[in-house]
Amino acid sequence: MGPELTQAEVFRYARHLVIPEVGMEGQRKLKAASVLIVGTGGLGSPISLYLAAAGVGRIGLVDYDVVDESNLQRQIAHGTDRLGMLKVESARKRLLELNPFIQVDVYNEVFSASNAQAIASGYDILVDGTDNFPTRYLLNDLAALTGRPYVYGSVFRFEGQVSVFDARQGPCYRCLFPEPPPPDSVPSCADAGVFGVLPGTIGTIQATEVLKLILGIGQPLIGRLLLYDALDMSFEMITLRKNPQCKLCGDNPQITQLIDYEAFCGVPAQPHPQAEVGEGLDLSPEELAQRLQSANPPVLVDVRHPVESQISALPGALQIPLEKLPQKLHELNPQAEYVLFCRTGVRSARALKMMQAAGFQQVRHLKGGLNAWAERVDPHMLRY
Repeated sequence: MGPELTQAEVFRYARHLVIPEVGMEGQRKLKAASVLIVGTGGLGSPISLYLAAAGVGRIGLVDYDVVDESNLQRQIAHGTDRLGMLKVESARKRLLELNPFIQVDVYNEVFSASNAQAIASGYDILVDGTDNFPTRYLLNDLAALTGRPYVYGSVFRFEGQVSVFDARQGPCYRCLFPEPPPPDSVPSCADAGVFGVLPGTIGTIQATEVLKLILGIGQPLIGRLLLYDALDMSFEMITLRKNPQCKLCGDNPQITQLIDYEAFCGVPAQPHPQAEVGEGLDLSPEELAQRLQSANPPVLVDVRHPVESQISALPGALQIPLEKLPQKLHELNPQAEYVLFCRTGVRSARALKMMQAAGFQQVRHLKGGLNAWAERVDPHMLRY
C-alpha cells in the first residue's frame, strides 16, 4: 500500500489527491518509489525538479561536473550563486528547497561500466538526463539486463525525442539503433547549440513518463518514439517494434554484460575541452601568434558554423564549416600550410584528420581553440 502521508504531505500534494487516477494510493506509490537520474544539466534539471515536486520519495542524481555560467541558459536547477559548485550538490540543495519531504542521494562521479551496477542498485526506474551516446547505451543495456524501464530523452538545437525502453514488454534502444554512430559523427550541444527552453519541454515529458510508470496510469511511451520540433510546434509519433535479432534483448542475445561505452562509442562520456592530435600537430596559441608574425604565415581555416564568427574570429581566416569540409577540399592547395581552429579544438582536430586523409601534409590545429587564444593571447576576445 505504500508509506503513510503526514498531514503536511497531504496539504502539499492536495491537487494530486483529488485526481482519481492518483489519489492517496497513488501518492503513496510516489513516496515509495525510487528514480535514478543520470545528469543534472539541461534535461536532468526539469526531470529532477518535477519528480521532486510530485513527491517521488527517493531521487538519485549522478554527475561529475561543476556549475558553469554557460549552463544557466537552460540548466534551471542551478543558479548564479552556485557557480563552481558540484552540480549534484547544487541540484540536491534545490530539490530539497522545493520538497524537504524527499530523499536525494548524490553520486559525484562519471557513470561508467565499472560503477553503474552499484550506483543503480535499488532504484526502480533509470532516466537519461545526459544526452550522450556512452551513457545512453550504458543505461539502456543496464535496464534491459536488470529488468527495469529506461526513460530516454534527447535534444538537438530545436528538436527533441522521448521514449520509454523496457525490454520486458517492448523494444530496447538497441532495437532501434543496434550500434553507436561512428566516432566524431555527432556534434555535442556545446558545438551544435541547443535552444534554451527545449530541454525543459523534453525533460518535463520524461518526468511525465516516469510518474505514469510509477502510478501505472495512461499509456507510457513503450514501443513509441515521440519527436518534437519547437520551430513549428509539431509532435510526431513513431511506432517501434522489438527486433528479434537485437544483440541485447532479442531471441539470441550476445550482450550479457556492460561494456566500456566511452571507448566503444568513440565519444566521451565526459567533456574534453582541449582535443589533442599529438605528433607535433597541436599548435599552442603562443606558437600560432608567432607564426602569424612570420614572413610566411600559415593559412587560417575556421571550421566553426558561420554564426559563431559573430562572437569571435581571427582576421583573414577562411571559413569552412566542418560538415562542408569534405566537399571543399578540392578548392584548397595541398602544398600550402594550414592551421585549423574552432571554439575549443575538438572540431579542428576532426578536420585535421580529414585533411591528412586527403593528402594534405602541412596542416596543424589550434589546441584549445579560440577560447584558449582569448585566455592566453587576446584577452579582449570573447569566450563562449
